[in-house]
Amino acid sequence: MATPISVDTPKLTKGIVVSLQSLGIDEAYLEKFIGDDPTVLGLGEVSVLQHQRRQEKAGRLDLLLEDDSEEVRYEVELMLGKADESHMIRTIEYWDIERRLYPAYDHRAVLIAENITTRFLNVITLFSGSIPLIAIQMNAIKVGDKTGITFVQVVDITKLRKDDKTIMAKAKPTDRNEWVSRVGTDMVEMADKCLAFINEAAKRPRKLNYTKKYIGLTDGGQVNNFVVFFPTKSILKISIEIEPVDPWVGRLKGMGLDFENRQEKLQVSLTAKDFEENRDFVREILREAVIEDEEE
Repeated sequence: MATPISVDTPKLTKGIVVSLQSLGIDEAYLEKFIGDDPTVLGLGEVSVLQHQRRQEKAGRLDLLLEDDSEEVRYEVELMLGKADESHMIRTIEYWDIERRLYPAYDHRAVLIAENITTRFLNVITLFSGSIPLIAIQMNAIKVGDKTGITFVQVVDITKLRKDDKTIMAKAKPTDRNEWVSRVGTDMVEMADKCLAFINEAAKRPRKLNYTKKYIGLTDGGQVNNFVVFFPTKSILKISIEIEPVDPWVGRLKGMGLDFENRQEKLQVSLTAKDFEENRDFVREILREAVIEDEEE
């Protein structure tokens, strides 16, 4: 006997997968569509820094994106139809140019195509551990006289080298007063409380290191960014190096907190209310992070 359909069950309708080219859509239109709302790519809260960015002796990069922490940049290459070797090489080349010119950022190569074959996926996996590459397959679905488009990440190889501490040491310094003027006292004091949790377990006391882009840590006067703070007026984002991340990810999901899993890093976003309600968890993860750091 068939199960009766609830009145709250969404109604399904038949959709047909079509090619964008068959609809008369070209790469310029697609670039504008993504540029109007780059969050459709599923890369988080990102914004467009530049369209058609000229690369010396290497053509033009379709899109340069940056996440809201101003820490990660995405070099995006778009193509209609099936992904091929030339576009993969071009994507990696653009990524390499940008990371050499702007080493203070965490760069990700992104290739977007309508058809990413198994052979192509096998080639991409060869770069695992050396090139942070994201492959996104887009699908156009026609329903009646309307067409929707989806973007699905089929490859996400973003585990990078562990030289972030050295790179971030180049950030321009500032002071506490500037951060207070930018985001308010409450957010900066949340970073103070986090530092206190860290120093509860630290063998060597850490201090806050104020830079233009973030608030990091120092260890005996040396930059030691295993924990980095990105304050805004309403949220404190905390980037934490901790391994393994999976147990912490499970707990964060259960608690309903906003976070991103960046392989060996977790970036947790906390409002003042979140911080107070989850103070014990914040203390626990920061204490564990400093213990791991001192064991390296």
